Amino acid sequence: MKTEARFLLAIVLMLGVLVGTNLLFPPVVPDVPVQTDSVSVQAPEGLPTGEGTDPATPRIPEDEAASEAAQEAAPVIPGEVRQVDPAEPVSTEQLVTVEGPLYRYTFSSRGARLVSAEMTQFQSFTRDGVVELLPDGANGALGQRFVVGMDTVDLRRVTFEIEPAAGLVLAEDSGPGTIRFVYQHPTSDFRVEIEYEFVPDVYAVQAEGRVDGLRRPLVVTDIGDGLQFAEADSVGEVRAMAYVGNHLRDGIKSTPLNRPDLGLREGPFLWAAFRSKFFVMALLAPESDAAAAMPKYLGGLFVSQSALPERAHVAVAQTVADDGLFGYRLFLGPQEYGRLESLGQDMEGVNPYGWKFVRPIVSPFVSVITKILTFFHNSLNLSYGWVLILFGVLMRVVLFPLNHKAMKAQLRNMAVQPLVQEIQAKHKENPEKLQKEMMKLYKDHGFNPLAGCLPMLLPWPILIALFFVFQNTIELRGVPFLWLPDLSAPDPLYLLPVFLGISMFLMQWVSLRSLDQTNPQMKMMMWLMPIMMVFIFFRLASGLNLYYAVANIATIPQQVWIANERKKVQAKGPPKAAEDE
Repeated sequence: MKTEARFLLAIVLMLGVLVGTNLLFPPVVPDVPVQTDSVSVQAPEGLPTGEGTDPATPRIPEDEAASEAAQEAAPVIPGEVRQVDPAEPVSTEQLVTVEGPLYRYTFSSRGARLVSAEMTQFQSFTRDGVVELLPDGANGALGQRFVVGMDTVDLRRVTFEIEPAAGLVLAEDSGPGTIRFVYQHPTSDFRVEIEYEFVPDVYAVQAEGRVDGLRRPLVVTDIGDGLQFAEADSVGEVRAMAYVGNHLRDGIKSTPLNRPDLGLREGPFLWAAFRSKFFVMALLAPESDAAAAMPKYLGGLFVSQSALPERAHVAVAQTVADDGLFGYRLFLGPQEYGRLESLGQDMEGVNPYGWKFVRPIVSPFVSVITKILTFFHNSLNLSYGWVLILFGVLMRVVLFPLNHKAMKAQLRNMAVQPLVQEIQAKHKENPEKLQKEMMKLYKDHGFNPLAGCLPMLLPWPILIALFFVFQNTIELRGVPFLWLPDLSAPDPLYLLPVFLGISMFLMQWVSLRSLDQTNPQMKMMMWLMPIMMVFIFFRLASGLNLYYAVANIATIPQQVWIANERKKVQAKGPPKAAEDE
């Protein structure tokens, strides 16, 4: 068997092993049990564990609904009182809903917790109905504790009064709406107020709180236990699930949700968040124009093992101002680049595009590309499928001057190749003379080995940015086009990856036809590269496949022109060498 054939067979076998292994043994997706009763979430590590209690710390009575089993399951924190006060009236849990054009939030009077966050503009692909951010079986989010010295006052199971008790319904043209939760201790002046302000067409929520009756407390707010699975590509979503923190000094760090780094991460933080492939739930520090006395940063992150399998529970600490004020911002919504960027504090980096070493190069292009795509979609009233086709053609038009310059340089280099070979053969024993003659050749004929490469390297940051944009752009999520049910998911019929491979073969075939001599390796790559591209792209987003296939087809006329110019150069023959002085 020839060497080339062995090489080709080895590549095919390796691809077969890689693809077959992933198809036969896909990553295991953890099953999240659906529970109707609330579960007791472990208190995060790092909270006070000292002995004794502060007599000034109020004893918090619990509702009768907090069963003895739930109390025994939760760890005892010194200073926290778990007995039921007979004087406390028995109350039932009250649920209130805040509904706007983009969302539907449900809060519980028990602990002022957020127990449901539905994204009404997005369909879930794992359950009936719209996307739900909070996972089934979790104990909700935004429950709060106050740390005073070595004591912890846990308010996640006490009953708050809600104003307005009927909840909120916000129309698209209405102004902001506010919902307030109030807890007043029955036998002391300990009082907590938490107020959330909602805007109809915005996913961001302003939260302000006030605590009275405690001496310089620290407030700990639960972000929760991660996000609910909502994508058909469960394997990809498992990889994307993470909790992320933006440290003031150390920057953004992402940790997989199923491999948490348990314990305390010291602050200060600008924000902390859970993310999935397309959605995010974040708690951010107050805006710079907030009340002057309000703390500007978040404190440490408390990460503990969740009661749910393969998940972490995350809580955020925050200092309380001298007047008892504290506050933060919430974002519960899709990872739309413009919305995240508008929050500031590098919030768009919660799900960064690209590997860490390419982000500084790729990031500037991401914003521009996403704005162009949404502009075409909104201004021209085109579906995103046609937007990708138009964008693929326009990108080739925009990059044509660079490609044209590179190809002209390659033609010049090809024309003088006989002279280069002649000089190299003539002066191979005299490196100094060889270098002198090569410099003279460059001066006389404009020969530069790098001239054809540099213009081709400049578009690479754009191409890499496009790769990650199409993989993570929520605007393409669930968008059908022709036979494709979802531009953010792989082509179910695998037609686009095959078409992409054919387009790449045509490009190389047109280019090789114009060469006088082609070595066996070039011919092999003409067949091998399209096959490799099909195997690489067949599991990637169909929108990405559509763009690259269209871009390849749009490049073929340019390749034909280059091939014709190459034939003209070959017909003229090599230029004459300049005579030595």
